[in-house]
Parts: sequence; structure tokens; C-alpha cells
Amino acid sequence: MDKRSENIDDSQEQRLLRAYHAIGNELISITSLQELLNKILQISKNVFQFKNAIMRLVSEDGKDLILAASYGYPDPALRRKLKMGEGIMGRVAASAAPVLIDNVTEDSDYIPGIPGARSALCVPLVARDRVIGVFNVESHREGAFHSEDVAPLMTMAAQAAIAIENARLYEGTLQLTERYRQLHQFNDRILQSTTLGIYTLDSSLCITSWNKRMEKASGMTEDQVLGRPLLTLFPVLAGEGFDDRLNQVLRTGKPEKLQLIHYNLQGQRRVQKRRLSPLKDGDMTTGVVIVVEDITEFKGLLDQMIQSEKLAEIGRLSSGIAHEINNPLEVISYSAQLLLREEKLSDFHQELLVRIGSEVERLQALTGGMLGFSRSGGMKKHQINVNEVLDQVLTFIGYQVQRGQHEVVRQFGDVPEIMADPNQLKQVYINLIMNAVQAMKEPGIITLTTRALDFGVEIVIADTGPGVDAAISEKIFEPFYTTKPEGEGTGLGLYLCRKIMSEHEGSLNFESTPGQGSRFIIRLPVRTR
Repeated sequence: MDKRSENIDDSQEQRLLRAYHAIGNELISITSLQELLNKILQISKNVFQFKNAIMRLVSEDGKDLILAASYGYPDPALRRKLKMGEGIMGRVAASAAPVLIDNVTEDSDYIPGIPGARSALCVPLVARDRVIGVFNVESHREGAFHSEDVAPLMTMAAQAAIAIENARLYEGTLQLTERYRQLHQFNDRILQSTTLGIYTLDSSLCITSWNKRMEKASGMTEDQVLGRPLLTLFPVLAGEGFDDRLNQVLRTGKPEKLQLIHYNLQGQRRVQKRRLSPLKDGDMTTGVVIVVEDITEFKGLLDQMIQSEKLAEIGRLSSGIAHEINNPLEVISYSAQLLLREEKLSDFHQELLVRIGSEVERLQALTGGMLGFSRSGGMKKHQINVNEVLDQVLTFIGYQVQRGQHEVVRQFGDVPEIMADPNQLKQVYINLIMNAVQAMKEPGIITLTTRALDFGVEIVIADTGPGVDAAISEKIFEPFYTTKPEGEGTGLGLYLCRKIMSEHEGSLNFESTPGQGSRFIIRLPVRTR
């Protein structure tokens, strides 16, 4: 800038006003720091007619002056790093006072800027009583800048400093917002990817978050549950006492954990572990974080392992029992054979002895079945007629049926012969018919129906007892499950029956209607390997 008279002319004054107004507008319109710095240099160039200008900003640690924007300066000057207090710009930044130098060659602090520089003017950028940088211009002419240039340049620098500081704050806010956004996305990905159900409640027990696992487990999406009371959506939780635990966590600020049997909205029985942790805002509990772990499958596997251990133990016990039973059976069988050799036996006595021998064989087969309970045993299959086997069973248990004053209805169809172990088949029939007898406390009807199927035969054993509900129907084939009083049943009979049918490549199913009786349905193929 050339030297002028002491008074600034009208055109210069108008350019200054326009500069202040333009920089003021930048405070509002420009949020990019680099764009703002370049704009400030452009405005100063238009107003003050500078041939060059450079802005350096104070580093975050306050030790260095970092190049921010420039024009008219060579690369060596731009690459030069300046410390606070170093050179003319460092001195201005440290003192917060402008410096006007008529001849830089006489100033020991001067660090080369533009080639052949003779004079320089440097003003601080001050925002909120803090130096945030410096604005520096140089000239090839000695004494090119006048003292009247300092005040308008300081005014412009002050406005520029405020604009720079605001842009910095805005960019910092954007960066912080972006970090929070990324952190939120990261946390959300963790919540949505975990195999655990996780949701949160506020102090009113309204749902504030709901992850994907909870959507899958409950059948309700996040949009359907957010902001709604948990106990209104899932009233069954109140019946489980879950609301008391939630309120306890809110009241005490201490975590809780529990394991319970839960029926979801689809009526499915689930075993769940729930961990309840207080959601804190400082020392205040503002909500609850609930972590739900569904251990139904794990519990099922554990129960199976326990049952397997029980079955193994029963198998070992069965071996000893079978041995003790077989000894007297051998004596009975041998005695019956000796009696059959006697002469002058009546036909009735001979029939009784033959029946004794036949039933001893069946009992020996049953004890053999006990030995095979915990391990697969061999079967002795023969070509048999299921109707004949049913007749033999009715003869054997006729007394128990008659004692209960029950009526037996035979509805035998014309069925093909099948390959099966007759003793094991008798065991199944006896068990199922005795179940029907025991189920009917009053005199009732036991209906035995047989019919031919495309692939084999079907045997249905029905009673007119009270029936059972669906929950019990699902469990009757589980080992050790029984509805009989303690000491009257082991819960193994139906399990063994289904096991025998499976070994015959057949099936055993159960149907029941409360108040209308029950039906066991056996299906066997014509031939089994």
C-alpha cells in the first residue's frame, strides 16, 4: 500500500465499510474454516490493495504459528515453521500488539518473506481476549505502510478473528457430532448383532430401546414398542413378578438377575435368564437395562443329559433286577415242564400248564427288555397277526379289566400279517390297555380297533376316560414323566412303548380331548428289516 496523506479519502473509507460488512456476513454464511480464511484474504486484497498477505494461526498447544492462508508469498516462506515469539509474526502473536516496520533489514527479528522485502505490517487476530493468529503483509518499498493503516487493519482483523473462531467452533461441533454419530452407530451395531436380547426402560417402565434379538423373540418390531409401557405390551410379565424386580432396581440402583419360565405372545414355553442393571445419569438411576438370554435349548440339552444319566443308571439297575426275576422264572418254567410229563392230567390242567409256560416265556422276554432299556438289544421278529396278539393280551389282563367293570369292544379289521417281536408287541398293548383301565375311575368302554393301511396296519386303543389337556399330551412320552401319585408309576411305560415302536420302524401317537377320552394310535409297516 502506498503512503497517503493523514486523512483517508471517502473511497477508502467506503471500501473499509464494505470490508467490515462483507466479513460480518461471512460470520453467518461461511462455516468452512479454509473457505473463510481465503475469503478474508480476498476481501483485504480488494480493500487495501495488498500485493501479498499471509495468515498464521496459533497451534492448539500455543507453541507454534501454523500457516492458514496466503497469497503472493514464495514456497520457502510458506514452508517455514514459526515458533511463538519467533520473527515479527511470532512477536506480534506473543505480545498481542501490532508491529509496523519501515525497514525490515534493520530489524533483527525479521525472517525473510517475499523476496526483496523492505517494510512490513503485522497485526494480531484477537477473539474473546485471546490471540488466535496473526495477519501479515510486506512491501518491496521502504516505509510503504503508514500508522493510519494500523487501526482499520486491526478492526478488520478483529472481525476476521471472530469469524475464524466461530468457524473453528462450528467445525469442532461437526467433528464432535460425527464422532458421536459414529459411536452411536457402533454401539447400535453391537446391540443389533449380539445374540442376547437387550432393551432399556425409563423410570416409568416405558421402552426406550429394543434390539433385533428382542424383535425376533417377541414378534414385535422396535417401531411397535418404543415409548410404550412394557407391562401393557406384555401383561404376562406382571404375573411373573417381573415388575417388582424392575421397580426394585429403580429404587435401590442395584442390579438383579433371575431365571424363569416364560410364555411368549405365541404361547411358546421359554426358559430365560434375565439380568437387570440400573441405567445411571451420574448418581441418579433413570432407567433399567434388561439383558435377556434364552436358554431353552441349552436347558433342554442339559435335561437330556440328566435323563440320559438316569436311564443309564436304570439300565444298570435293570440288569440286577432281571437276574433276580429270571431265577424264579426258570424254576417255574422247569416245574411246569415236569408237571406236563405227568399222566392222567385233565385237559384243563394241561391248558393251565401250557399257559404258565407261555407266560413265563413272555416274562423272560420282558426282563430281557429291561436289559435293553439303556442299550439297543436284539429282537426276535416273527410273522404275526396283530389281532391274535391283542386277543392273547386281553386273556392275560382280563381280570383287571373286569374288576373295573369296563367293557371291551373289539373292532378288528381284516389286516395283513406283519414282521414283529410278539413279546415286545404284547408289552406295548398291555401298557396301553392298562393305562386306559387306570384312567377310567368309573366303569367305561375300551375300544380296540385294527385296520389295514396302504403301507401296513393301524391299531387304535381308545377309552372313555376324562382325557388330558394339551400341556400334558406333549409330555406323556418323556421318560420319568407321570401323572400318577408317587409310588404308583415310574413314568417309563409310555417311553418304552414308543421306543419299541421306533425299533419296529413304526409310530405311536396320542390324542386326547378333555372330558371325551383318549386314543393311542399305533402304525406298523407290513415288513420291517
